[in-house]
Formats: sequence, C-alpha cells, structure tokens
Amino acid sequence: MLKQMAWLPTLGSNGTKILHLRIAAHETWRPYNTLPQFAVPDYPIPGGSKGWATYQKLRSEGWTLIPSDQARMNTFSRISA
Repeated sequence: MLKQMAWLPTLGSNGTKILHLRIAAHETWRPYNTLPQFAVPDYPIPGGSKGWATYQKLRSEGWTLIPSDQARMNTFSRISA
C-alpha cells in the first residue's frame, strides 16, 4: 500500500484545502472522509482544518505527506496521458 497524503482543494470549494489520501500509484487522490477505514473524526473546532486529526493519526502510522504542487502534477499527468 502506497500511504500518501496531500492537502488539496476539493471540487467546488473556494480553494480551501482538505486532506486527500492515495493508497495506490494508479489511483487518484481521494478526500480523507471517503476512506472511512483510515479517517478519524475531525476535531470540533470551528474553522479547523478538515482532516487534521486524520493527518496526525496517519503520520504517526508512517504515511508520507506529499507537497500539494507535486500531488497536483501527478494527478494532471495521469489525466493528460
């Protein structure tokens, strides 16, 4: 399993980034809350980062954070191919 994380905007958002996960190189990035086997509940903080609690959990389990620009380039290159 690949175990990668990135902070990316969601479709239709105002640019606010949430945590996205990728567990295989051939898959697209998915919002953390669409993978319930990895996600944990968000902290009840108004305006808090969506996915921060999940990020902390997965980071402690050895997941790798990929820079947002790199994650977007990987997604674009797969779509263009």
